[in-house]
Amino acid sequence: MVQTSINLKTAPGHQVLAAAGKQTLRPGGYGATEQLLSWANLQPGETVLELAASFGYSAIALAQRYGVRVVGIEKNPDSVAQARANVAKAGLSDQVTIREGDIFHLDQVPETFDCVLAEAILTMQSASGKAKILAGVRDRLKPGGRFLSHELLANGPNPEVIHSDLAAAIRVNAQPLSSDNWIDACRQAGLPVQHYATGPMTLLNPQHIAQEEGLPTLLTIGWNLLTRPVIRDRILTMQQVFLRHANHLGYIILCTQKP
Repeated sequence: MVQTSINLKTAPGHQVLAAAGKQTLRPGGYGATEQLLSWANLQPGETVLELAASFGYSAIALAQRYGVRVVGIEKNPDSVAQARANVAKAGLSDQVTIREGDIFHLDQVPETFDCVLAEAILTMQSASGKAKILAGVRDRLKPGGRFLSHELLANGPNPEVIHSDLAAAIRVNAQPLSSDNWIDACRQAGLPVQHYATGPMTLLNPQHIAQEEGLPTLLTIGWNLLTRPVIRDRILTMQQVFLRHANHLGYIILCTQKP
C-alpha cells in the first residue's frame, strides 16, 4: 500500500480514526449501508458510480456481491493507485474502473449510471457544495436511476453550535442537516426521496464497533488509544462532542430516484 505521512494533530477526523484502526467511517455503520443497498435493489449488469472510492474496497464488494459494473471516482492519486492494485488483485479489472477525478466535476464522467453511491461525503460540504454535487449526481443518472446517500444528521434547535463543535473536533467544516433539510436538498436537485431512515450515531460506540467490525478491531483501537497520545486526544475530543450532542446527532440514509 502507498503510505502518506499525515500530521495527526491537524488531520481530518476520518484520517485519525483510520490511523487508529477504524475500518468503517460511516456514521450509521454497516447496518445502515445494508438498508440503503436493500432499497437500491441492484441487479446484475447494472452500472454504479461511487463517489470518493478511496482504496476501492466498496467498489470491489459491490461488483462481487451484485454482479454490477462499478466506476469509482477518487481525487487522491495515491488512493487511486492503491485502489487499482486492489481491483486487479481481486480479478475485477473488467468490472471495476477507478478514475482519478473530482466529485465537484462529475460532468467530466462521460457515461450515465443506474445508481450513484455517496457515503459520508455531502456532510463535509457547504450548502453550495452540496447543491453542486447533487446536480452532478442527477446529470450522471439515467432516467429512473437511484442515488444512495449515507450522511450525518443534525436535528435540534441549535445546528450552528453542532457545526462549530464538530468543526473544532474533526478539523473539517462539517455541516450536517436535519432530515427535512436533507430531503429538501435532494428535491431541489431534482432527486425526490423515495425512502429514508434515521438512527443514532454509532461511530465511536465500543459495543457497535465490536459487533460490526470485530473484537480485533476494537482491541487495535484500544491499543492505539493507550500508546499514541495524539490519537487518544483527538478521538476523545471527538467522542466528547458526539456525547454532548447525542440527542441531536445521528445518521440518515436516503434513496432517491431521478424522474
